[in-house]
Amino acid sequence: MSNALRLFVAVFLCVRCVPAQSPASEGGAKPIVLQKNDGDLRTRRPREGVASPSTDFLLKIGPKTSGSKHLLLFTEEIRPGAVIPKHKHHAEDEILLIQTGSAHVWLGDKEYDAQPGALVFIPAETWISLKNTGKENISLVAIWNEPGFEEMLLCGSVPKGRMGELLSRDGVKNCYHHGDAELETVQPPADKKM
Repeated sequence: MSNALRLFVAVFLCVRCVPAQSPASEGGAKPIVLQKNDGDLRTRRPREGVASPSTDFLLKIGPKTSGSKHLLLFTEEIRPGAVIPKHKHHAEDEILLIQTGSAHVWLGDKEYDAQPGALVFIPAETWISLKNTGKENISLVAIWNEPGFEEMLLCGSVPKGRMGELLSRDGVKNCYHHGDAELETVQPPADKKM
């Protein structure tokens, strides 16, 4: 199955999880086609004592980028050895599509190895962490059924080309709180994968 088809299936499944609501108002979301490099390119602010999976990410769909009331989608490249810190979303389900690269995933109380083309489904209130265990970047697509996490992404980043101020550990936790998520300050247990 091609990556484009996997992405379509992931978005379709995510949309199916959203309860039926009234259509967007005149000023709401508009249909759009985004090319690979289209979107709001952002740079993560430096973080004190908290891992960051990458420096840049591309925010593609969300309330502030496209007017979406029901979806959030971004893409990023995660370098070898980089980690998405352990966290959970309180009200949002999330899907990660690993287009390229290899990862070790901590999902709830289980661990998995994920290869190119893998799809990771993360129900709300499930702890998640991911580490790039391969020798190449992971090309990642992340999708949420509710756009609340956009607040965290915006809080913890600046538009590409701007210099962001250092975020303290408490500042990072505060950004997660604004995004209806919780960050665990202790990293996943060390093992041969780490």
